[in-house]
Amino acid sequence: MPAPLDPVVAQIIPLLPLRDPDTMTPQSAREQLRALAAARAAVPPPPVASAADIKVKGAAGDLAARVYRMGSGTSPTVIFFHGGGWVAGDLETHDRQARFLSLETGAVVVSVDYRRPPEARFPGAFEDAFAAVRDVVARIAEFGGDPNRIGVAGDSAGGNLAASVAIACRDAGIKLAAQLLVYPVTDAFGGFLDSAENAKYPSRAENADGYFLTRASMQWFCGHYLAETAHGADWRASPLRAKNLSGVAPAVVTTAWFDPLRDEGAAYADALVNAGVPVKYHPGEGLIHGYFGLGEASETAKAEAQRARADFRAMLEKGA
Repeated sequence: MPAPLDPVVAQIIPLLPLRDPDTMTPQSAREQLRALAAARAAVPPPPVASAADIKVKGAAGDLAARVYRMGSGTSPTVIFFHGGGWVAGDLETHDRQARFLSLETGAVVVSVDYRRPPEARFPGAFEDAFAAVRDVVARIAEFGGDPNRIGVAGDSAGGNLAASVAIACRDAGIKLAAQLLVYPVTDAFGGFLDSAENAKYPSRAENADGYFLTRASMQWFCGHYLAETAHGADWRASPLRAKNLSGVAPAVVTTAWFDPLRDEGAAYADALVNAGVPVKYHPGEGLIHGYFGLGEASETAKAEAQRARADFRAMLEKGA
């Protein structure tokens, strides 16, 4: 039997934002995530050597980005995409996650502030993410300096972007050493509204409500990101629907047991394995969507996130 819900996490759930799509607007969603990050301002951030704001190239102009370093020597480089349902989230809301990623992998982490819907709908975020990776790769001497140890990472909607960008990198001949997909959205077809599509993933019913991220919230997020229903069939929105996954970068895939996205994340891990891609999978027993942001409160969340980042570090060090 899977582990029960972590009692510490259970106490945190009522305090978390983005749980009422009936009243949520893009602006309120952004403000709620920002407020959650600001509430932890008194807690010292994970100690990286430096964090500096820069610009990277997006698909339609420069994007804000933040570079985290643990030292000045040659190191892996990771391009990180924040979560927040594509709509919310930014450099500030995911500052701690990016810091932990640099701290525990030793990599230079470039966190990218891609364009968000509804101002820029699909495929805007994907195009920005891919453009940012190409820019960092072209300027690798300014970052970690090792072209054989480049990775992509992201959580939730950012995991969706990291997965789709990894496919695009394969197609473009860009060699990635690894991808870290943290409870990713992998199948947006149907926008979480189609009962037949939802039935393919029992977690969408089992965890539809009560565990922070809800199925209704996913309907809201997809409705803002995808301008047309048909866009959900595009692998850039739904990497699980890519016709061929062979040759993409080795992957660390994490899910959370009490998460409507659990089963599509596990299905993506299986699809990668079936395509011959090396995969490390972490099921996140006892945990909810968003647990990478709860490690400073929950030992269960901290340990699971650390295991995933350790696997990612090993893949990065091995190189492309």
